[in-house]
Amino acid sequence: MLRIGVLVSGGGTNLQAILDKMDSGELGNCSVVTVVSSKDDVYALKRAEKHNIPSEVISRKSYSSLDEFDTALIDSLERHGVELVVLAGFLSLLGERFNNHYKNRIINVHPSLIPSFCGKGYYGLIPHQKAIEYGVKVTGATVHFVELEADAGPIILQKAVHINDDDTPESLQKRVMEEVEWQILPEAIKLYSQGRIVVEGRRVKILPDIKKL
Repeated sequence: MLRIGVLVSGGGTNLQAILDKMDSGELGNCSVVTVVSSKDDVYALKRAEKHNIPSEVISRKSYSSLDEFDTALIDSLERHGVELVVLAGFLSLLGERFNNHYKNRIINVHPSLIPSFCGKGYYGLIPHQKAIEYGVKVTGATVHFVELEADAGPIILQKAVHINDDDTPESLQKRVMEEVEWQILPEAIKLYSQGRIVVEGRRVKILPDIKKL
C-alpha cells in the first residue's frame, strides 16, 4: 500500500479527485495518510475530515526560514510514513532540504502544457488567462516531478484541452480541471504505485503494465 501525503492550500478539488478514485477502487493500492495545509480554514481540510484522514496546518509564516519550514513539513510527513508527496494546489515554496529528502517522490499538477505558461507566478487563473491572451488553440495540464525551480521537473503525464473562442479564464480553468487534472493526477499516482515510472534525466518513461501483457 503506497502511503501518500497531500499538500494543499485551498479548496482541495484535486485532493477530492484522488479520494474519489480511491473510493471507486481505481487506486486500491494507495492510501492518503495525511493532508497538510499551508492555510487555516480551507475546504481541503474538511474533505480530509470527511474521509477520516489526519490533517495539519503548517504555515510558512510561522517559521523564520525556508529551511525550518521544510524541516517541519518533513517531520510531519515522516510521522505518517509518507512515501509519495502530492502537491494539490499547494502554493508555498518548498526548499532544498525538502526537495532533496523526497527527490523523485514529489509530484505536482500544473494547469498548462509545460513548458508553456508555467514557472514563478503562474498559478490559479493566471495560466488560463495568459493562454487565452496569447491565442494558443490548445492548453491542458501537466503532472510532473517537483524540483527547486518552479514547474521544471521531469514530466510524467500531459493531456490537452482545446480553447474555445468564447472561453474565459474561469470557463477554461473549470474545463481543464474536470477533463484533465482530475484524470491525470490520479493516473500518475497509480503509475507510481505500480512501479511503472522510470526517470532518466529529464525524461520519464512509463513501463508497460505487465498484468495486461
